[in-house]
Amino acid sequence: MSGPNDDTTLNPDTRPAEERSHGVARRDFLLGATIGTVGLGATTIAPLAQEAEQRADGAGGTAADRPRAAVPTEAERRAEEGPPQVDVFNPRIVRNPASDWMVDVLKVLDLEYVATNPGSSFKGLHESLINYGGNVKPEMLTCLHEESAVAMAHGYAKIEGKPMMVLLHGTVGLLHGSMAIFNAWADRVPIFMVAAQHQDPVGFTSRRHSAQDLGGLVRDFVKWDDEAYTLNRWADGVMQAYRLAMTPPMGPTLVVTDQNLQERSLPPGERPPLPRLTMPAPPQGDANAVAEAARLLVEAESPLIVSERTGVTQEAWDRLVELAELLQAPVDVGVRNRLDFPSHHPLNGNGGADYKPDVILALEVNDMTDWVRQAEASGATTISISSQHLFMRSNIQDHGQYSAIDLIIPGDAAATLPSLIENIRRLLTPAQRRRNEARGARVAAAHLERRLARLELARSGWNASPISVPRMCAELWAQIKDDDWSMAGYLPFLNMWPRDMWNFDRPYRYLGDQGGAGIGYNLPASVGAALANKKYGRLTVNINGDGDLNYAPGVLWTAAHHQIPLLIMVHNNRGYHREVMFVQRMCAERGRGTDRGYIGSAIKDPNIDYASMARGYGVYAEGPIADPDELAPAIRRALQRVRAGEPALIDVVSQPTG
Repeated sequence: MSGPNDDTTLNPDTRPAEERSHGVARRDFLLGATIGTVGLGATTIAPLAQEAEQRADGAGGTAADRPRAAVPTEAERRAEEGPPQVDVFNPRIVRNPASDWMVDVLKVLDLEYVATNPGSSFKGLHESLINYGGNVKPEMLTCLHEESAVAMAHGYAKIEGKPMMVLLHGTVGLLHGSMAIFNAWADRVPIFMVAAQHQDPVGFTSRRHSAQDLGGLVRDFVKWDDEAYTLNRWADGVMQAYRLAMTPPMGPTLVVTDQNLQERSLPPGERPPLPRLTMPAPPQGDANAVAEAARLLVEAESPLIVSERTGVTQEAWDRLVELAELLQAPVDVGVRNRLDFPSHHPLNGNGGADYKPDVILALEVNDMTDWVRQAEASGATTISISSQHLFMRSNIQDHGQYSAIDLIIPGDAAATLPSLIENIRRLLTPAQRRRNEARGARVAAAHLERRLARLELARSGWNASPISVPRMCAELWAQIKDDDWSMAGYLPFLNMWPRDMWNFDRPYRYLGDQGGAGIGYNLPASVGAALANKKYGRLTVNINGDGDLNYAPGVLWTAAHHQIPLLIMVHNNRGYHREVMFVQRMCAERGRGTDRGYIGSAIKDPNIDYASMARGYGVYAEGPIADPDELAPAIRRALQRVRAGEPALIDVVSQPTG
């Protein structure tokens, strides 16, 4: 006996199996093609006949010398073709599609966007999103590759702090997006994904491109996945996927959805009740362990704070600054992940060459191997507060070796900071505060010395052509420093020059690397970040490597089509130069000379014209620019376009960096 919420009451698709197979049915396609042909009347055919006549006249003779066919009249054509064909297997009008209710479930999540490359497996949900849902919350973003769709969601989440939805087409779409999914998983970034497939548990439809376990393709590098063949299971999976994606440690989640489920009809007037989204509080560290960590830090002579993904919100950023200033301890944020800490703050850095930490506090540090090895050599104590201790995978691994950390506190570091700070404040004596101030002065002096040395080094090759990376970064900074800006690109391939030249004073100023080292992340992630920054009125910039851009140039069209303001400067050193250096070093170690080390890694002969490429996708572009004196005016013109609300690209022929 079935009830209104029982999915067995959904109307089945009664078409024959060959008509219900995935994609557009051949009969439907042929019928559409016939209708399209019927629409060609005399107004279309006559000019073609005239053109043929002109070509014939030009070849010699006149039209009167040769026989010609008269254009058929409409009556003659109808008589020849017979009565219009009627396809009795065309699907019936669905008055209450299940996919409409599925859109209502998605709206519970308050999603802003859904990034997708279109696919037939989710055409029911696609139609409901744009018509029933009004293409609003979520709004559909047209992407030219699934990897770009996922990477856009990756960059968006780093700015917005919540997932974008990604809609993927079966096995082929999920496989295309898999590298970007791995990046997001390794970067602990929440993405809510739905993958639809052509699966029929009764067994009447084709098995082409379907899977018995579609989620198994990416299960090793998503936080959670589910498969839904009923509406109740769909709603449950969607709620679970969103909640788990947003619970530290965050990560991408996946719900696999059957094509037939979307296209069925609900009984008239009947809809399952909508679920209600509730979210857990982030896990905090054990109170006793936090108190012990506070004691160790207060008593330390030279404490060091190491942070990787702590300051991802303004509140967490401010708490980390508060902790550092309370202890007057240096904060080392590395080069791969979020900066987490103001770049020009006097406590930014490792304290200098003479600073020997006796207590190392690691916040959300994924790999403690080197820090523990250093501590064991010097007799220092290590403390780790991280949500990474709550979650681990066994196959595709993204963690360091086993390390004998002295004090492990499982929990979200940002959520644990308030109690740690409170404990430290309670323990600090006036004498310890004075000692801390003296320590902070030494750390500040080391910070300034290092920064001035880097700025002096930047002068080298200032007027060179190709353009030096410090010059490129300095010219851009001079024109954006008074804006509310966000750097969406990846700094290590720029030798970290923006970190030393620019003032990173907010968590959204820099978004970190790709997480899983997958090339092709930078440009689409920057487009996603720019989309999120758009509503806040922020200026988004990206200095993008030429090698990375060639993985996903189609996202330029997405940026142009959806009017996403973003300045892209192509760091065009015409090669994968880190790999060039790797091979050259190997050549030298084997005594074979380095002159052939560029083979297999250079991107030249012919050189790629990225400005022309961008213009082909509808993006304003200039370049290639090799004269450093021409760079500032080009940046100024491009920024005018970006500030007006559109993307722009500058192709800069640059010096190699590794």
